[in-house]
Amino acid sequence: MIRKLLTIFIVAPLGIIFVIFAVANRHLVTVSFDPFTSEAPALSATLPLFIVILACILFGVLIGGAAAWMNQSKWRRHARRIDTDMRALRMERDDLKSELAARDAPPPLPVARRSY
Repeated sequence: MIRKLLTIFIVAPLGIIFVIFAVANRHLVTVSFDPFTSEAPALSATLPLFIVILACILFGVLIGGAAAWMNQSKWRRHARRIDTDMRALRMERDDLKSELAARDAPPPLPVARRSY
């Protein structure tokens, strides 16, 4: 239900906005990666303006996500260390419980021998 509401109220309007943006900015622009020659650049591409803008936005989101992921690495490492310690402590607790149960258990009854 929440996924349907999310699609209706967020994704659908964003899709409409992207389509309107693409139609409004469909003019061709030349993107050059040659800083020395502007008349005949060695590396250039002629693309619609909306593709250039959306590619820049996507590139910025990817770089920001990678930076945030690398910045949070110490917290993920800390969580892994805590998880490992918890697993070891749980195993130790279970061993101690079984040892205590074995110690507190009543001794087995002696088996009576029959003499013939």
